[in-house]
Amino acid sequence: MAKVLYTPDILALAVSLVEWPLADDLPHQAEMRSQSCGSVVRIGLMLGDGGQVARFGVRAQACALGQASAAILAAHVTGQGPAELTAARDSLTAFLSGERGDPGDWPGIEHLASALPYPARHGSILLPWRAAVAALEQL
Repeated sequence: MAKVLYTPDILALAVSLVEWPLADDLPHQAEMRSQSCGSVVRIGLMLGDGGQVARFGVRAQACALGQASAAILAAHVTGQGPAELTAARDSLTAFLSGERGDPGDWPGIEHLASALPYPARHGSILLPWRAAVAALEQL
Protein backbone atom coordinates (compact mmCIF):
# COMPACT_ATOMS: atom_id res chain seq x y z
CA MET A 1 0.00 0.00 0.00
CA ALA A 2 1.37 3.40 -0.98
CA LYS A 3 1.96 6.01 1.68
CA VAL A 4 -0.36 9.01 1.66
CA LEU A 5 1.52 12.06 0.41
CA TYR A 6 -1.03 14.77 1.15
CA THR A 7 -2.04 13.92 4.70
CA PRO A 8 -4.78 15.89 6.46
CA ASP A 9 -2.03 17.61 8.49
CA ILE A 10 -0.19 18.67 5.31
CA LEU A 11 -3.39 20.08 3.82
CA ALA A 12 -4.29 21.94 7.04
CA LEU A 13 -0.80 23.43 7.23
CA ALA A 14 -0.96 24.53 3.59
CA VAL A 15 -4.24 26.35 4.20
CA SER A 16 -2.84 28.04 7.32
CA LEU A 17 -0.16 29.81 5.29
CA VAL A 18 -2.51 32.77 4.75
CA GLU A 19 -1.72 33.81 8.35
CA TRP A 20 1.72 35.09 7.26
CA PRO A 21 1.27 37.38 4.23
CA LEU A 22 4.35 38.87 2.63
CA ALA A 23 4.50 42.61 3.35
CA ASP A 24 6.47 45.06 1.21
CA ASP A 25 8.11 46.62 4.27
CA LEU A 26 9.99 43.46 5.30
CA PRO A 27 13.56 44.53 4.53
CA HIS A 28 15.26 41.16 4.06
CA GLN A 29 13.68 39.20 1.23
CA ALA A 30 14.71 36.29 -0.93
CA GLU A 31 12.95 34.21 -3.55
CA MET A 32 13.70 30.62 -4.50
CA ARG A 33 12.41 28.51 -7.38
CA SER A 34 12.43 24.72 -7.54
CA GLN A 35 14.21 23.41 -10.63
CA SER A 36 12.21 20.18 -10.51
CA CYS A 37 8.64 21.48 -10.24
CA GLY A 38 8.69 25.25 -10.78
CA SER A 39 7.39 26.12 -7.30
CA VAL A 40 8.32 29.62 -6.14
CA VAL A 41 8.58 30.84 -2.54
CA ARG A 42 9.40 34.40 -1.48
CA ILE A 43 10.26 35.06 2.16
CA GLY A 44 10.47 38.42 3.92
CA LEU A 45 12.05 38.98 7.32
CA MET A 46 12.60 41.80 9.75
CA LEU A 47 15.07 41.29 12.56
CA GLY A 48 14.89 42.66 16.06
CA ASP A 49 17.73 44.31 17.97
CA GLY A 50 19.13 40.94 19.06
CA GLY A 51 19.38 39.61 15.51
CA GLN A 52 16.40 37.26 15.80
CA VAL A 53 13.41 37.27 13.48
CA ALA A 54 10.83 39.79 14.70
CA ARG A 55 8.46 39.72 11.68
CA PHE A 56 7.96 37.21 8.91
CA GLY A 57 5.95 36.98 5.72
CA VAL A 58 5.74 34.53 2.85
CA ARG A 59 4.26 34.19 -0.61
CA ALA A 60 4.25 30.63 -1.93
CA GLN A 61 3.26 29.49 -5.38
CA ALA A 62 3.88 25.86 -4.59
CA CYS A 63 2.23 22.51 -4.10
CA ALA A 64 0.62 21.70 -0.76
CA LEU A 65 3.93 20.28 0.51
CA GLY A 66 5.80 23.49 -0.26
CA GLN A 67 3.05 25.54 1.37
CA ALA A 68 2.96 23.24 4.41
CA SER A 69 6.73 23.49 4.75
CA ALA A 70 6.48 27.30 4.64
CA ALA A 71 3.73 27.23 7.29
CA ILE A 72 5.86 25.03 9.57
CA LEU A 73 8.69 27.53 9.21
CA ALA A 74 6.38 30.51 9.74
CA ALA A 75 4.72 29.15 12.87
CA HIS A 76 7.97 29.13 14.86
CA VAL A 77 10.38 31.48 13.09
CA THR A 78 9.80 34.51 15.33
CA GLY A 79 12.60 34.69 17.87
CA GLN A 80 14.92 32.46 15.85
CA GLY A 81 18.32 33.61 14.66
CA PRO A 82 20.49 32.73 11.68
CA ALA A 83 22.12 29.75 13.39
CA GLU A 84 18.76 28.12 14.21
CA LEU A 85 17.38 28.67 10.71
CA THR A 86 20.51 27.34 9.06
CA ALA A 87 20.53 24.29 11.34
CA ALA A 88 16.85 23.56 10.59
CA ARG A 89 17.47 23.88 6.83
CA ASP A 90 20.49 21.60 7.04
CA SER A 91 18.68 18.99 9.14
CA LEU A 92 15.73 18.89 6.76
CA THR A 93 18.07 18.68 3.75
CA ALA A 94 19.97 15.78 5.31
CA PHE A 95 16.73 13.98 6.15
CA LEU A 96 15.32 14.32 2.64
CA SER A 97 18.59 13.12 1.11
CA GLY A 98 18.67 10.04 3.35
CA GLU A 99 21.69 11.18 5.38
CA ARG A 100 19.68 11.58 8.56
CA GLY A 101 16.95 9.43 10.09
CA ASP A 102 14.71 12.27 11.27
CA PRO A 103 13.87 15.73 9.91
CA GLY A 104 15.15 17.63 12.95
CA ASP A 105 13.59 19.19 16.01
CA TRP A 106 11.84 22.23 14.53
CA PRO A 107 8.25 22.10 15.85
CA GLY A 108 5.95 20.47 13.30
CA ILE A 109 8.72 19.41 10.91
CA GLU A 110 7.80 15.75 11.40
CA HIS A 111 4.68 16.33 9.27
CA LEU A 112 6.92 16.52 6.20
CA ALA A 113 8.12 12.93 6.67
CA SER A 114 5.25 11.69 4.48
CA ALA A 115 7.10 13.15 1.47
CA LEU A 116 10.33 11.20 2.02
CA PRO A 117 9.47 8.55 -0.61
CA TYR A 118 8.75 11.30 -3.20
CA PRO A 119 12.11 12.87 -4.16
CA ALA A 120 10.51 15.02 -6.85
CA ARG A 121 8.77 16.97 -4.04
CA HIS A 122 11.86 17.55 -1.90
CA GLY A 123 12.87 20.71 -3.78
CA SER A 124 9.54 22.36 -3.07
CA ILE A 125 9.73 21.40 0.61
CA LEU A 126 13.18 22.96 0.98
CA LEU A 127 12.31 26.25 -0.76
CA PRO A 128 11.04 28.18 2.28
CA TRP A 129 14.03 27.14 4.38
CA ARG A 130 16.51 27.99 1.66
CA ALA A 131 14.81 31.35 1.06
CA ALA A 132 14.80 32.23 4.76
CA VAL A 133 18.53 31.54 5.06
CA ALA A 134 19.19 33.46 1.83
CA ALA A 135 17.25 36.44 3.21
CA LEU A 136 19.40 36.38 6.33
CA GLU A 137 22.58 36.15 4.27
CA GLN A 138 21.78 39.61 2.83
CA LEU A 139 22.70 41.16 6.17
